[in-house]
Parts: sequence; C-alpha cells; structure tokens
Amino acid sequence: MADPVATPSLADLTQASWKVGVLGFGGPAGQIALMHRVFVDEKRWIDEPRYLHALSYCTLLPGPEAQQLATYVGWLLHGVRGGIIAGGLFVIPGVVVMLGLSWLYAAQGQTPLVAAMFYGVKAAVVALVVEALIRIGRRALKGWTDLAIAAAAFAALTLFGAPFPVVVLSAALIGFLRGANAPTGDVPKSDMPSARHALMTAVIWAGLWLGPLAALWLSLGPQHLLTRVAALFSTLATVTFGGAYAALAYLQQQAVSAQGWLTPAQMIDGLGLAETTPGPLVLVNQHVAFMAGWQAPGGGMGLALAAGLIASWSTFAPSFLWIFAGAPYAERLRQNPRAKAALAAVTAAVLGVIANLAVWFAVHALFKQSRPWHAAWGHVLDLPVLGSLDPYALGLSILAGAALIRWKVNVIAVVLVCAAAGAVIRLWL
Repeated sequence: MADPVATPSLADLTQASWKVGVLGFGGPAGQIALMHRVFVDEKRWIDEPRYLHALSYCTLLPGPEAQQLATYVGWLLHGVRGGIIAGGLFVIPGVVVMLGLSWLYAAQGQTPLVAAMFYGVKAAVVALVVEALIRIGRRALKGWTDLAIAAAAFAALTLFGAPFPVVVLSAALIGFLRGANAPTGDVPKSDMPSARHALMTAVIWAGLWLGPLAALWLSLGPQHLLTRVAALFSTLATVTFGGAYAALAYLQQQAVSAQGWLTPAQMIDGLGLAETTPGPLVLVNQHVAFMAGWQAPGGGMGLALAAGLIASWSTFAPSFLWIFAGAPYAERLRQNPRAKAALAAVTAAVLGVIANLAVWFAVHALFKQSRPWHAAWGHVLDLPVLGSLDPYALGLSILAGAALIRWKVNVIAVVLVCAAAGAVIRLWL
C-alpha cells in the first residue's frame, strides 16, 4: 500500500465526510467499509494499520461505533475541528432524512398502502436481527464460558426482565475477574497521555452533551416528555456496548415496555426505516422519540420534532466526548488484557441481548396475537398465540433471511423487496 499523502485541508475533509454521510447506507459494516475506501484507499490520508487501530478502539465504546470511527479519523487529521466535521457530517444527512420519513410515517402510516408495505418491512426486520445474531455469534462465542454468559444474559432479560445496564455491567465484571491474573504490562511515562488535558476535554464535552438535559430539567421539570427523552437517550448512550442491535434491546425495554411511548409494531417499523436511510442504524432512536412526541397528549409536529432532535443529540454528542478525551488512551487500553477480558465478556452478553431482541421482534411481527404470562417472580412475559402465526409473514422472513445470510444481498434491496411483497400480500391476496 502506498504511503499516506499530506494532511488534507479542512475543505477536502469536509467534502469527503459529506460523501460518507450521504452514501453511508448498509449499517455499520457498510459504513466502515465505505470510510476505508474513501479515507484509506482513495484519499490515502491515513494508512491501514492506523485505521484498524482506530476501529479497534471504537468497537470497545458504547454507542454508534461507525460515527465514532468517523470522528476518530477526523481527529487524527485535523484535531477537534476535524473530528467535529467528520463525526457531524456522518449523521446529519441521516437525521434530516429520518425526520422526513418519521413525519410521513406518523401522518400517513395508517393508509392501506403504507400499512401494507410496513407489514413486509416487519418481516424483513426479523431476518435482519437474526442475521446480526449469527454474525456476532461467530465473533463472540470462543468457548463454553462465553456461551454461558450469552445464555445467562438472554435468561436475565427474557425471563426475569433484568435491567439492561445491570446485565452488561455484570458481564464486564465477570470478564474482568477472568482476566485478573493476566499481566498488564508497563507503559513508558513518555507515552502516557496528559491526564489534565483529558479531564478538561471530558468536562467541556460532558457539559455540551448534558447541558440541554439540565436546561430541560430546570425549565420543564423532570416529568416532561422532552426531559424524559433526553434522560433516556443520554443513559442509552453510556450503557449500550455491542452496537446498534444491543442498543435496540434496551430501547425496546424502556420506550415500549416501560414508558409506553409507542407500540411494538411502530418500534419494528422504525428499525425498517433506519435500515433504508444513510447514517447509523441507531437513527431509530430519533424515530422512537418523534413518535413519542407525536402521540403524547397535546403533542403533534412541534413536540415530535423537538423530541426527535433531542434524542439524536443525546445519542451522538457523547461520541465526541469518548473520542476527544479517550483516543489518547486507546493504545494503552488495547494492550491491557484485563480490559480485553472484560470487553470480551460484554461481547458475549450482547449475543444474549440480541437473541432476546430477536424473540421479541418475532412475537410481534410473525404472530397476529400475543398474551401476557405472569411469572411467579413478578415478571410479565409476552407469549405468542401459536394459532395466530401468519404464514405469509413467516415466509417473507425466511426468504429475507436466506437473501441476507446465504446470498449476501444488499440490506436496502431486501427491505424494499419485502415492502413491495407486503403491499401485494395485504392488498391483493
């Protein structure tokens, strides 16, 4: 591979980052590949080892790893200004598109044609989650211990309704204890980053991130919808290790089950919309908040728009904190076997989290009816009525899964074909 070329100008970085933001379809895998093609292969602004180093660090963080990688690359090239440009432009096109789609969904989602199309999208979403389960399983399960952690996480969430952060933190503790006897190695003092600079950076970016939440709390009170939206998605940004599908499990638990902001069907539809827009998959957060504002008592377009934008800010602003304050420590963290063991256990737990999400989606997308089951320990589990299985939805999910897993068909194509098939099934069959 050719050596990296000179550092680009801010204008060149802006143009390339805008290209990535507009063309960044296909979820994290597609976006990471696109950035590699633009920043490493085409522009040659950074080399392969440095790109992979940045990617390794970002996969260890909570939140959207692809946006964090874009921010990291921008930071490498032009410091904080470059990070803001690359990380911001990575999400802005998707935020704008998702707002428009959420409005169309809220205003027109009950019309026969749109409802029929989303019938097919729901079936595709089930296949997408199963495909993610298989893909992450290949990486996460390296032994019987990892399998036990994944199974325990699934049981804790599904059977006992354990809070998502407790599951993740418990897995991290187990992994840390497993690696407690491993040598940590020494880092030369000359290689140690400035703790004072890191602390100042963290304080500044934490203030920018949490400032809107504090303002909402003081002006509207803790029970106002906008305050609760900011609090939920700020919490989500700090506890969701393992990518977008792990975040969805916690989001479903809180926004649908606990808060009742939207129905399971609307949650699944939002994921389908996010799969067809550029930018991170967690733009589904914006759709969830938009629907919460749209459907709230006295709500409407104004409250929905405000809730959606607050959700996006609370989701993506923390990425700048993690990168600008933490990137100088990235190499040290990668060399720490205890940290690696903790994060490996979290990855295994994420597999159980996604399995829980797959079951939840399947119950609400493939069956026409479900019923609550009250466990002796107080948890209520939503079980499908087996006689209400929808054979058309099941068939679409199987075909979508084969297309994704067996034939590696593009995600957007699968979603669009399922939407068209759903329209045919619901309107003409």
